[in-house]
Amino acid sequence: MAAAGTMAGPAGPEPMPSYAQLVQRGWGSVVAAARGCVDCGWGLAHRGLAEHAHLASPELLLLALGALGWTALRSAATTRLFRPLAKRCRLQPRDATKMPESAWKFLFYLGAWSYSAYLLFGTDYPFFHDPPSVFYDWTPGMAVPWDIAVAYLLQGSFYGHSIYATLYMDVWRKDSVVMLIHHVVTLVLIISSYAFRYHNVGILVLFLHDISDVQLEFTKLNVYFKSRGGSHHPLHALAADLGCLSFSLSWFWFRLYWFPLKVLYATCHCSLRSVPDIPFYFFFNALLLLLTLMNLYWFLYIVAFAAKVLTGQVRELKDVREYDATEALSPKPSKAEKPLKNGLVKDKRF
Repeated sequence: MAAAGTMAGPAGPEPMPSYAQLVQRGWGSVVAAARGCVDCGWGLAHRGLAEHAHLASPELLLLALGALGWTALRSAATTRLFRPLAKRCRLQPRDATKMPESAWKFLFYLGAWSYSAYLLFGTDYPFFHDPPSVFYDWTPGMAVPWDIAVAYLLQGSFYGHSIYATLYMDVWRKDSVVMLIHHVVTLVLIISSYAFRYHNVGILVLFLHDISDVQLEFTKLNVYFKSRGGSHHPLHALAADLGCLSFSLSWFWFRLYWFPLKVLYATCHCSLRSVPDIPFYFFFNALLLLLTLMNLYWFLYIVAFAAKVLTGQVRELKDVREYDATEALSPKPSKAEKPLKNGLVKDKRF
């Protein structure tokens, strides 16, 4: 394969496309790239890895040590902070068991998303306002700026920790197997995008996705705290309802509007203009497209839940991914009782 050439971008940011322009230009670029790839196959992939993947053993070791560090920190925080807080606030036993996990995830994702927001809006990086710029001046093995490298180390080590945590620390849920697969795939994407120096795209992807986890865990925490001490706390109930609404709206805006029109447009179409022979073009775009389809799939469940709220079929928030006592006795619910997945819904009142 020819050496990848680079080019600087235009003087000003390129306007964000419409969905129709994304499909038309993105599909045209994919078809043109496929037709122009005369030696695609395992041989090209092997050469691409040898020529363009740059990942040193000390970096992998640091990633592993970071994962161990997150695990130790979570264990200490659970023992010394979260459990005593749950006891002091007199949470219900079931809620006290689950609160440390949500508190831990809320604090991490809030910090991680805030740092991503700082990189995109508090520095000179133009990636959010000008997504095609993620590929300007790209070269194989280019230096990764230290502030972006820090974000990658924190996120990569956290997802390494999350694989262990899903198996041995988290509450086991109906979608825990899917969550485990998600963590593995995410870790592979973080490592591979760092190795191929697509870190600019990675920061934008993390920013557009982490906000949903912040709002989900915030909502769950308020669900747990609204019944503390055996009484109803309307402020926490209101925060949980507002958090659920914000979670639903931001899911569409960040993951189904900004993500495809900013990230997919840049990776499918604009990348080939800056780097005509960009390595592993089909591999990364296939994974990003799969992520988009998953986001759309889960959004359909959010819409179904919203319809039930508007029609008065549900009233009390809960995370339906979790098993309750009746489901423990009957693990296979009937079709009529099959709950929504991967999100917050409400208990039915008949």
